[in-house]
Amino acid sequence: MFGISSGLIRQVLDGSRSSARKRMILPLHKGDAALLQRMLNAVQPGTYIRPHRHTADRAESIIVLQGAIQFLRFDDCGEIVQSLEVRAGSSVFGVDIEGGIWHSFLAVEPDTVLFEVKPGPYDPETDKEFARWAPSEFSAEAEAYLQNLTTSS
Repeated sequence: MFGISSGLIRQVLDGSRSSARKRMILPLHKGDAALLQRMLNAVQPGTYIRPHRHTADRAESIIVLQGAIQFLRFDDCGEIVQSLEVRAGSSVFGVDIEGGIWHSFLAVEPDTVLFEVKPGPYDPETDKEFARWAPSEFSAEAEAYLQNLTTSS
């Protein structure tokens, strides 16, 4: 057992600020084989989280500890079907999403910190399916797609 502290928050925020991806995940679980994956995820505005979905049996929960995100749910063609602001300390401060649903989120405020939980074990080859209709991270099209998501949500 250990406490989730302001020191851990500072550590993950420092990493997100210096990352080319503008985000950093700090796993809290013991390793990829853990049956419950728990992590702190620090995100900065401008990070691109490619829309993706997890298998039908892999739900995910996100609680915003600090800052805010715009959580997006998509249909199979890539159209936004739901957009929800999720903000620390507000009436909507978390989201729970079933597996099999296309989703992503945008960082609304600098230094946003999330607590995420999803089932393990973690296998990068099968953890998520990226949407074919969304550009890959760091591609030439990613910046324009991110701008479109920002204005559409």
